Amino acid sequence: MRFLHTSDWHLGRSFHRVGLLDAQAVFLDHLVATAREHDVDAVLVAGDVYDRAVPPLAAVELFDDVLHRLAEAGVPTVMISGNHDSARRLGVGAGLIERAGIHLRTDPAGCGTPVTLTDAHGDIAVYGLPYLEPALVREQLRAPAAGHEAVLAAAMERVRSDLARRAPGTRSVVLAHAFVVGGEPSDSERDITVGGVAAVPAGVFDGVDYTALGHLHGCQTINARVRYSGSPLAYSFSEAGHRKTMWLVELGPAGEVAAERIDCPVPRPIARIRGRLDELLADPAPARHEESWVEATLTDPVRPADPMARLTERFPHILSLVFAPERTDEDPLASYAQRLRDRDDHQIAEDFVAHVRGGAGPDERERAVLRGAFDEVRVATSVRDGEPKLGRGASG
Repeated sequence: MRFLHTSDWHLGRSFHRVGLLDAQAVFLDHLVATAREHDVDAVLVAGDVYDRAVPPLAAVELFDDVLHRLAEAGVPTVMISGNHDSARRLGVGAGLIERAGIHLRTDPAGCGTPVTLTDAHGDIAVYGLPYLEPALVREQLRAPAAGHEAVLAAAMERVRSDLARRAPGTRSVVLAHAFVVGGEPSDSERDITVGGVAAVPAGVFDGVDYTALGHLHGCQTINARVRYSGSPLAYSFSEAGHRKTMWLVELGPAGEVAAERIDCPVPRPIARIRGRLDELLADPAPARHEESWVEATLTDPVRPADPMARLTERFPHILSLVFAPERTDEDPLASYAQRLRDRDDHQIAEDFVAHVRGGAGPDERERAVLRGAFDEVRVATSVRDGEPKLGRGASG
């Protein structure tokens, strides 16, 4: 059986205030054409269909249009909600839409209820695990702890329990939206840290023939059976080196996996350039980026006059300007920036406590209070954006 694995469409998102709906429409045209060209048996969409819980009308219309075209092409589609989506809104009408072969999985209660597909070699059970916010779904899934690994493990227990009741030789596919150990993040993913720990081990998905992951925006292989498709478009300059693709996955009669990457259309290349302003304007090397969306980092010790206007003359599509003055190691501003580099919100908060106390950082009790505060803010944001407290979205 042949699947097309994609995720993280983020319909309605912009790139540094440049609207991307037209580029997203081109990608969805490409998706439908690829599904037809390669005669795929199903499309798998591993979450973050929309960029926010209440998407703009134009994004909803784009989504509606691609669902109609996939249904008309007779291509079953299995789709889960991600951490950017409102599971309840995305799941509206799921039971009715399922009659057209579009299977929306947005309710954690449905983790153990698969979409069953069949080929010449038997059944394939496709399980959709929507994004699982630990504090909201722990009780529902009877997880032993409020963490990503605990709730995903509890959801996977439901998957394995259902598989065990099926005919021998039944193959299995899982869709999940999570940060799996070994994955490489970029700047455009929303933080899903809980209690300081966001990543879960790939072993959570052991026993499944293929796991189609969403959340991280770079296409990557965790192992032969666990892969991220990545986002179809770049949503941050940290993705300048990404090759944006979908996975075309062939699932053999005994569950063997073969996968190849299908390139996505590129609306405009993106590039990061760095140096002093005069160098960037005179150096012939950056000429290849003159038609790209550009982020320029200026290293001049003193901020030059009118840098954006001057850079725009050479790079008309420049979108972002960053100042990183060259400093000596003894410069206090340089040492502070080095301390903050690659540190998450929890670590920065702990550093602040140590700073105001003259070096004495928080103890274990205070660390727990800080972690709890960050987690409560994220959960409150999820509820505010329309998520049900007990995950009452449609199960399809």
